[in-house]
Amino acid sequence: MGLGAASLTLGSSVFGAKAKVKKPNVLFIAIDDLNDWIGCLGGHPDTKTPNLDRLAKRGVLFTKAYCASPSCNPSRAALLTGIRPSTSGVYSNSQPWRESKVLKDAVTLPQHFMAHGYHARGGGKIFHGRFNDKASWHEWFDSGGSPPLSLKEQRNPHSRAGGIVWGNLNETPVSEMPDYRLASWTVDFLSKQHDKPFFVGCGFKKPHMSWQVPGSYYEKFPPDKITIPEVPDNDLDDIPPAGVRMAKPEGDHKNVTSSNNWPYAVQGYLATINFVDDQVGRVLAALDGGPHARNTIIILWGDHGWHLGEKHHWRKFSLWEEANKAPLMMVAPGVTKGGERCDSPVNLLDIYPTLVELCGLEERKKLEGLSLKPLLENPGADRERPVLSTYKRGNHTIRSKRWRYIRYANGSEELYDHDKDEMEWTNLAGDPRYKKVIKDLARWLPETDAPDDP
Repeated sequence: MGLGAASLTLGSSVFGAKAKVKKPNVLFIAIDDLNDWIGCLGGHPDTKTPNLDRLAKRGVLFTKAYCASPSCNPSRAALLTGIRPSTSGVYSNSQPWRESKVLKDAVTLPQHFMAHGYHARGGGKIFHGRFNDKASWHEWFDSGGSPPLSLKEQRNPHSRAGGIVWGNLNETPVSEMPDYRLASWTVDFLSKQHDKPFFVGCGFKKPHMSWQVPGSYYEKFPPDKITIPEVPDNDLDDIPPAGVRMAKPEGDHKNVTSSNNWPYAVQGYLATINFVDDQVGRVLAALDGGPHARNTIIILWGDHGWHLGEKHHWRKFSLWEEANKAPLMMVAPGVTKGGERCDSPVNLLDIYPTLVELCGLEERKKLEGLSLKPLLENPGADRERPVLSTYKRGNHTIRSKRWRYIRYANGSEELYDHDKDEMEWTNLAGDPRYKKVIKDLARWLPETDAPDDP
């Protein structure tokens, strides 16, 4: 579809057939380290996310959205360039992605919008914080650092366990939080008229650790009423050694459970999610009350999931469901109807080609994702292609609507039937009855694994 046709479709549906055609704006909201613990995805019974839930009802909620990699830098580099890690060689948080041979000349998603007349501005965390890309923005807002814990809270034995860190900021004003400042910056922009169509990246840093937010958020989740994840003691017994090494059960999980901090850690994560939900609500209220409400595409995504004890693992950095599943929801005026859910597995790589098509921009041939526009128009449609996610070189997982298949670099495997085993407690890979299932899924593994670069 050409630029004029796409713009006319959105312009006519929003402003009427005789209205002046105008390119749609894009509000691009990223949330760091948010798993499926939001109300509309049902990942945890105690969560409080009214604003995210309302946004999901306005458009299409993708219930099976997965990252290209369960790690901040490779996930974001893949989403924003449209190139998966096994092609680019960017597998870890320590790699400056712009220095890789494959991505050094990549046209990022906001750059592509800039080339088509959009004003691109971003703030917070869009690319991985260490490797933000100045060439991708006309304007950039640094939201700053968080206020410190009080000395009393620093000494609280229930504010950290090893490397897992949380903490009640007590009477610290919410306005001192970086994500609050970011939301205010975004609110100010959305409340004003602008001469050019815009692409605004609003990247919230929480609920990335540390889970330190003002006390009013902690008070909503009393630790004695917290639901902790159900995790069998023998959950790693049928996992190959490569998977156990990723889980590191003797590390974070042992530190949290041996110090009786599991409910306190979950409290910190839930409190921080609720804080971020409030900031999302402020941004959406500004859009709805401003001059751009009827001509702005909203997309909200998380960069990957997060374990809080499932598989005796904490953090991301694994190939299981909890680390790879991420929130994704879209509102596209004139395309989405509202209140719909799509259960087909999709990849965050799909965001780039989707926004290009929705806004009628020139197609980019090298993108490895697929446009979600057909699923936005018909959320009940199926896709043949499952989702590929990669953690470090040679370790991959394939997620179809029913199955999760994992193959590690040494050839060891896992297979889970999500129709019967949502929490991935039973590894079926060694059962000969599932050889054909594994063969069918394995054909979606990448043909090559690029060397680590740089």
